[in-house]
Amino acid sequence: MQVRDGMSNVVLTVGPGHSLREAAKLMSERGVGAAVVLDGDAAGPGILTERDVLDAVGAGQDVDAERVGDHLTSDVVFAALDWSLEEAAVAMVQGGFRHLIVYDAGEIAGILSVRDVVRCWTDDGAICEVPASVSADASA
Repeated sequence: MQVRDGMSNVVLTVGPGHSLREAAKLMSERGVGAAVVLDGDAAGPGILTERDVLDAVGAGQDVDAERVGDHLTSDVVFAALDWSLEEAAVAMVQGGFRHLIVYDAGEIAGILSVRDVVRCWTDDGAICEVPASVSADASA
C-alpha cells in the first residue's frame, strides 16, 4: 500500500495567528491530532500537533494569548503520494512524530497519521482478539 491509499484528503488548516485554544477546538471538533498551518510569509506549510498544544498547556502558557505560529513542530517532514506505508512509518519512527503532510506536484494533497497507517494494515482496527487485560472493559 502507498501513502495515497491511507491518507486523509481533507486537511484541517489554520493560520499562524490563530490562538492555541482556537486551533485545539477545531482539532477536537474534527477529531484530528494535527492541523496544517498555512502562512503566506513562510517558505512552506507548518504543522501544529496535539503534543505542541499539550506542551504549551503543561508549561502554564495562556492558550488564548499564545499564537499557533509560535508553537509549530520543528523539522516538518513531507511525504509523497507514492511512498509506501512502510517508508512513511519509518520516517515517523525515526523522526519521533505521528503525522506527515503529503505533497503532490507542489500542493498539499493530504495528511497521513500513525492511526491511518494502522487502519490500513488491519481490516477493522484489530486483526486478532484483544486480550481482556488490555481491553477497555478490563478497567471497569
